[in-house]
Amino acid sequence: MYLQIVLVAMIAGLLIPIYEVWKTDNTWQLMLALGSISSKVSIIILVISVVRDDWMIGVVAAIILSLGNAGFMLLAHVIRRLNDGSY
Repeated sequence: MYLQIVLVAMIAGLLIPIYEVWKTDNTWQLMLALGSISSKVSIIILVISVVRDDWMIGVVAAIILSLGNAGFMLLAHVIRRLNDGSY
């Protein structure tokens, strides 16, 4: 019962950056919102892996959590520099 409430709250929190992605045209804000979505989804996957006692899924979620956002931020910085013309 408590797990279902926690998962519904996590998914509700996931809708906030999805709304931000939907309404913005700024590339930098778009990439930050996508990074936030990546973090939230990996935490949801970690919770599910602990409940199912499946540590292989947890390892994948930890890799996404640690490396996924770094890739998004690097890509956002490259796109920002290309748009500024300072390359």
